[in-house]
Amino acid sequence: MSRPGSLGPQPGPDRELLTTDVPGAPQRALAELIAGNQRFVTDALRHPNQNAGRRAAVAGEQHPFAVIVGCSDSRLAAEIIFDRGLGDLFVVRTAGHTAGPEVLGSVEYAVTVLRTPLVVVLGHDSCGAVQAAREAVATGTSPPGHLRAVVDAVVPSLRRAQQAAVTDLDAIVEIHIAQTIEVMLESSTALAAEVASGRCAVVGMSYRLAAGEVRAVAAEPADLAEVVAAA
Repeated sequence: MSRPGSLGPQPGPDRELLTTDVPGAPQRALAELIAGNQRFVTDALRHPNQNAGRRAAVAGEQHPFAVIVGCSDSRLAAEIIFDRGLGDLFVVRTAGHTAGPEVLGSVEYAVTVLRTPLVVVLGHDSCGAVQAAREAVATGTSPPGHLRAVVDAVVPSLRRAQQAAVTDLDAIVEIHIAQTIEVMLESSTALAAEVASGRCAVVGMSYRLAAGEVRAVAAEPADLAEVVAAA
């Protein structure tokens, strides 16, 4: 029998069932994330896999069931908002969830080596990186130092929003989430191949800071949204 908050019966203490080698794993992984977020929203947290036994079980190797490519915002801690624990999530965070070479390499490692079946691009409302990029475009200026690299990575999403006559900041955030997915799939042949084979999926989610809930705004393959609707 599976313990509360687990992913079901497991073949060993240090290996999860949810890998790209298991049919239907992307859908099951997404459903697990959504269930965890619902527990967070309703204050019914289980805090799974956060004890000494789990620590010992994953010390030798890891088999996370989802990659979270998220914004670095301090209010967007993935393990908390999805109610998960040690060894569950492979988290990569940058301001504005920008996807440079190091991010893509990290995702490819998780998907091809660790066999993780789901990649989530996690953005949030009132995103400071998106706001900074919008101000840079509006004023024709760029911020100093390495912050410019963050803004430059978000600007294409701003251009896309302008073309669609979208001006609301949070709507622009959702465009940027979808844009990030497109960039990742176009830039990483390894990730694109895993998605094309059905072994992996990519989902874009937007997090609401005050409510604590996530909402899917993009997915590849697109029918993965059905999992969200059924949750």
